[in-house]
Order: sequence, then structure tokens, then C-alpha cells
Amino acid sequence: MEYETLYVEKEENIAIVSLNRPPVNSLNEKAYKEIYAAFCDLEKDDNVKAIILTGSGEKAFAAGLDVKEVAGKNIPDYYAFSRISKMCIDKVAEIEKPTIAALFGFVFGGGCELALACDLRIASEDAKIGCPEINLGIIPGSGGTQRLPRLIGIAKAKELLYMGEAVSGEEACRIGLVNRVVPRDKLMEEAKVWAKKLASKPKLALSLLKNAIDKGMNMDLESAINHENNCFVVVYVSEDGREGMKAFIEKRKPNFKDR
Repeated sequence: MEYETLYVEKEENIAIVSLNRPPVNSLNEKAYKEIYAAFCDLEKDDNVKAIILTGSGEKAFAAGLDVKEVAGKNIPDYYAFSRISKMCIDKVAEIEKPTIAALFGFVFGGGCELALACDLRIASEDAKIGCPEINLGIIPGSGGTQRLPRLIGIAKAKELLYMGEAVSGEEACRIGLVNRVVPRDKLMEEAKVWAKKLASKPKLALSLLKNAIDKGMNMDLESAINHENNCFVVVYVSEDGREGMKAFIEKRKPNFKDR
């Protein structure tokens, strides 16, 4: 499928989705719709086992919402737009396959919220990450007030959201906003190493591991542990589960078949 606002490339068992709205990959209705469509297509592609989300160009992963497009909308029009952005970001968050955001340059507002929806984040040293909406007289509206506190804690999230300031890649790594920080010229190399490692894992176990974590985070502890146990039973009786344990006993490398 051809897209206007992004590129999709495939290398072996990984896919790379690159936002492409120069100069700073700002997000508009078309971009959200195309990201959603791309992730729906990748979800159906059995050859794709891990996804990298990044930006094209040199300036930004995504510098946020295209303010010119949404400024002045009336409330019904804004809610129509919000449904599209939410549909997109929910798809990124809920896709069964592991996702990695490769972040560089400006990662602001909606771009930061898109990165927060991914499972893992790798940032370059030059990245500037934050949600500056307060400085425009508004607040994050695509998950920033909810996903950020769950990731880095309420106090630190409030600091960043209230101040509307960005943090460097190094600081983002220190506070747990990103998993790793690397030199800019190593960013995609590192993201691909991680993606290929994830792609080598048994598909069913990894998808249910993701499900157990993400769903469990929104449950009370007892319910979450019961959910985890149910997920465990499914993988325990799966063909790959049996193979993995048998291979361990026989001291050999398992031959997973994603079943």
C-alpha cells in the first residue's frame, strides 16, 4: 500500500514505519489514519514479527500535532479528529507484535504520545522529548497524561507536564522514559538489533507476555495475577511451550514454530 505521510519498509522479519511529513513530521488527520492503516496491515502480515516506528529526515521523530490544522476547530469537529488520533494510538499500543520507537531530534506533544504507545523506546543523544502543550494553553489529549505517569511515576510526570519542558535523550533514559540512549548514527542500527532479537522470540509467548503486562497494569493486583496465570496456561500447553521446555531438558536450541 502506498502512503502519503509515511514509509513502510520490511527487512527479514521486521518492519520499519517512518513518519514522513517534512520538515518535522508533524501529525495531522491523514498521518494518524495512515499510521493506523499501516499497523493494521502489519498486524496481518505473519512474516513481520517486530515493528520499529521512527521518523524520516534529520530534524524530528515527530514535533507534535499539526497545530495549524486543528486550531480553531469547534467542539464536534475536534471530537471527530480526536476519535481518529485515539484510534491510531490505541492500535499502536494494542498491536500484538512488539514495537520499538526509535527517537531523535524533536519528540514533542503528539509525537511523544505516539512514542509512549510503543513497547520500547531507544533515543539518540540529540533527542528532545516532552509534552509542551501547557505552553499553548492546552494539555495533552492523546494519552500523555495517562501513559507518562504510568511509565515514569506521577511526580516526575507532573513536573514534565506542568513545566512543559523537554528532556534530553540522556535524561529520558535516566528517568525511565526511554530504555536506551545511543549516538545518533547508531540509532537505527541499535533499533534493528533489538527488533531482530524480538523477532526471534516465540510469537505466541511474546504476544501473551505483552498482553499480561499491559492488561494487568489496569487491574487490581489479584485480578492481574489471575490474568497472568490464564496467559501462562495458554502458552504452557502451546506447541512452542512444549518445545521450549523439552529443548531445555535435552540441552538444545528450541525450534519454535509460532504455534
